[in-house]
Amino acid sequence: MDQAQRLRELVRQQEEVAGNEIVNKNKLAKVITITSGKGGVGKTSISINLAMQLAALGKSVIIIDADVGLANVEVMLGIKPKYDLGDLMYGKKSLSDIITEGPMGIKFISGGTGIYELNNISHEQVFNMTSRLYELDEMADYIIVDTGAGISDIGMQFIKASSEVLVVVTPEPTSITDAYAVIKALNRQRDNLSEGTKVKMISNRVANEREGEVLYEKLNGVVKKFLEIEYGYFGTVVQDNNVSKSILNQQALSVIYPHSPAVKSIKKLAEKILNQTNIRESKGITAIFTQILFNKKIQESIAK
Repeated sequence: MDQAQRLRELVRQQEEVAGNEIVNKNKLAKVITITSGKGGVGKTSISINLAMQLAALGKSVIIIDADVGLANVEVMLGIKPKYDLGDLMYGKKSLSDIITEGPMGIKFISGGTGIYELNNISHEQVFNMTSRLYELDEMADYIIVDTGAGISDIGMQFIKASSEVLVVVTPEPTSITDAYAVIKALNRQRDNLSEGTKVKMISNRVANEREGEVLYEKLNGVVKKFLEIEYGYFGTVVQDNNVSKSILNQQALSVIYPHSPAVKSIKKLAEKILNQTNIRESKGITAIFTQILFNKKIQESIAK
């Protein structure tokens, strides 16, 4: 099969998957991708506790741990999944098999080695995987994708395909400069962003909401001066010493310190998500995986 035939076949397969999605379009999960410029800024803790606060508000939530090579979600929850995304990818397990139950009604999927191997899977595996993922949209109201920190290939693919992207930043100078690097990378590829993608900042480990706003204004001033991408402010999570205690205990903050300052902050973020009126209609997690995987395979076919 020559290059043109490979490309046509990929497009045909993508259209077939899209057809499956339309059949199930009565319910599409809202997908929120949470990322950061560097590790250690509280990204995964926010992902987990935001999921729990959404669940406490009556929503069904699934976290996808998309941090290549690390398993921070399962480590922080103290839960070892039996299976991961790789087992679905290679047809060893069904979607329901790789979903692990977590505290407060949340569920999560471990990326395992499967996230890394998204770069290398065959056309057939791409098709098999995306054709099964439509069930995920029917299972959840919200899907939170916890990416790796920095500018990894897989992380950037999720960010580019998502409609809602939250960048976690702390007052540390390295966190600010690394967050700017992520936004700069997105700016270079803004023509490839999913239509209507919103990129917003969460200020973490600040004394109060005003300090969080000041941190955003500081970074956004540089973004507006040098970049063309739109960068908004989502909210603040205040400094809370209970966070490190919860991590050491491998229990979520919302479980063991439900009335702590950071949990109150994250609850406000969850309420803000539910009250958003200007967020565009979600295309669901199936479409995001399809876009990531098929675009990658199409690029590979063209390059050959």
